[in-house]
Amino acid sequence: MNREALRQQMLVRALWRDEAVPQGWLHTPARATAAQALAAYRGNAGAMAERALGAAFPTVAALVGSEAFAALARHFWHAHPPERGDLGEWGADLPAFIATREQLADVPYLPGSARLDWAVHRATRAADLLATQRTAPPTTTPADSGTGTTSVLHALAHVDPACLRLALAAGAAVVSSEHPIATLWLAHQGKLPFDAAGAAVRARQAEHAFVWRDAHHHVHVQALAGADAAFTTALLRCQPLSTALDEAGPDFAFDQWLAHALGTQWLAGHCTVMEP
Repeated sequence: MNREALRQQMLVRALWRDEAVPQGWLHTPARATAAQALAAYRGNAGAMAERALGAAFPTVAALVGSEAFAALARHFWHAHPPERGDLGEWGADLPAFIATREQLADVPYLPGSARLDWAVHRATRAADLLATQRTAPPTTTPADSGTGTTSVLHALAHVDPACLRLALAAGAAVVSSEHPIATLWLAHQGKLPFDAAGAAVRARQAEHAFVWRDAHHHVHVQALAGADAAFTTALLRCQPLSTALDEAGPDFAFDQWLAHALGTQWLAGHCTVMEP
């Protein structure tokens, strides 16, 4: 390792762990001591962590307030430092980190809200998926695939459900919680009144939140009923339609799910497979 790489590594460790940098290894501005320069670096790193997490977790930031969120971001920076240069990829561990903070124990819906925020954030950054990307496991061979409403409806009418997989939109995810995380998210987006969110919190209303991105790259969140969530989760695991229907149970109305999915652009296409 060359001297410059070693210097940068030591600086990063000092920022994360409050370690000292050996004399002469830290570039300092004129008339500034090493301690002052390191303090400035640490301040900038903390502010950067707060901005990055604030962009990825806006609901969490709103729920705890700016001061508490700033402190949370800086603690998280030390406990789970970024592993990549792109800070947009940093934050996956925050929901679990929040769950361990005693100071936040009186906000029991916060970890679930954080998981939903992260799912929304991931959806905004997700690459567009083709139906052929949601193929079967290696034990099967793709036979046909297609995108668009007509193609999906044709496949539903002519393909054995055991050989049909439905592909959901880019960034699709189901986040389940014992708390009304979808209602809270929608309220903080101005799509539901806060009174409704407050009532749902007091009632400890469990929710399954579905996240998806439409063709215009707008990310949406909707609460799903239990059977709908089970069916959608099975599709996300690339299960055949027949298996997804079994997991959804007898209360699931596939015709209603399909009509809504087509109208809201949940579906990206389909993939049919045949056994070798």
